[in-house]
Amino acid sequence: MPVPAPEPRHALDIAPRAKPSNYPPQFAERVSGRVKRQLGDAFGLSRFGVNLTVLPPGAQSALLHRHTEQEEFVYILSGYPTLRTDAGEVVLEPGMCVGFPAGGLAHHLINRTEAEVHYLEVGDRSVTDQGEYPEDDLAAQWSAGGWHFTRKRGGPW
Repeated sequence: MPVPAPEPRHALDIAPRAKPSNYPPQFAERVSGRVKRQLGDAFGLSRFGVNLTVLPPGAQSALLHRHTEQEEFVYILSGYPTLRTDAGEVVLEPGMCVGFPAGGLAHHLINRTEAEVHYLEVGDRSVTDQGEYPEDDLAAQWSAGGWHFTRKRGGPW
């Protein structure tokens, strides 16, 4: 039996993610204010995620990180975030995009302006993915139900 066609929706009508951050509390403050709308989830997509993310002034997208398996893609819709990687920094502008292969540069976005930044982020959902955080005593492992965080040497947070 054919699957019915999805009903198109306006992205801003999709509710923001209920839990603002998956990071342990001592790290979650650093992404305070970030708002993600999980667009892919709203349509039942399971192989990759699509988020519409808003960074208010002073906010950052994530801790500086890289994935072992997941590939990520970011497209700037509005605003001028600073892309920070372990190779340096560059200011992005609307219409610019950047991709991060698995195991590549650690990265995150920082909004150092007085205006909101809006962007799309897309990533696959590898069940064996791990997150690496070069500046923090943090490690992440993807498992059923989401990210599980520990210290780099395995102790709990």
